[in-house]
Amino acid sequence: MVILRSIAFNLAFYLATTLIAVLGLPALVSRRAVIRLAQGWGNVTLWLLRVVGGVTVEFRGLANIPEGPVLVAAKHQSALETLALVTVFPDFAYILKRELLWIPLVGWFLSRSGMVAIDRSKGSRAMAAMNEAAADVIGARRQLIIFPEGTRRPPGAPPAYKLGITHLYATLGVPCLPVALDTGLYWPRRSLVRRPGITVIEFLAPIPPGLDRARFLDTVQARIETASDALLAAGRADLLARGHAVPPPVRDASPTA
Repeated sequence: MVILRSIAFNLAFYLATTLIAVLGLPALVSRRAVIRLAQGWGNVTLWLLRVVGGVTVEFRGLANIPEGPVLVAAKHQSALETLALVTVFPDFAYILKRELLWIPLVGWFLSRSGMVAIDRSKGSRAMAAMNEAAADVIGARRQLIIFPEGTRRPPGAPPAYKLGITHLYATLGVPCLPVALDTGLYWPRRSLVRRPGITVIEFLAPIPPGLDRARFLDTVQARIETASDALLAAGRADLLARGHAVPPPVRDASPTA
């Protein structure tokens, strides 16, 4: 049954995504129209995931989201959080790799929506360009979302936080909102399987600006990892109670794209 539901969801997801992208081309007239289209796409996907795939996304700690511009630092285990977070923030921008802008059709929307695209081949110059583009996003009172580990990590893998998050925190001077989750249990990376259950995305207490870089990195990592580990433990128990096979924690995974 899990395989059949997963196949049905994936077919529905890709069909809906294609239709929304094609029919939504007129939204390219403005950045805000593209943002609204993305939020609609995210809500449609979460509905399909719940109704067809049997996976419900539960948002916790919404009251912790501060008003105005904020730096959002989210754990990254799955494609699920990339589409779920767009339904929460009113005027979001992701930090993403430049290559995503080259995807036909999708790249047009990413470019028009004012995402912060990073050319990793430029080394230190990429950091300077990221800081400048990020400052523009925050100056427009938007919500800037970054995955501090840079790529998806399997549930339970040791943390691999990069220094980009500390540069942004020190440069932007706004609160940082840590986000914990257990989505990798229900929508695993590099897999078409969707395990039915309730996956949680939790917004933690924001970290105020002004900490030194080392203390900030220790704080944001500790908050995200502690909360994510707790969610993973509860999620594994939930899946086992539903009779689903759950892979053990991956404690020696090295970062991969």
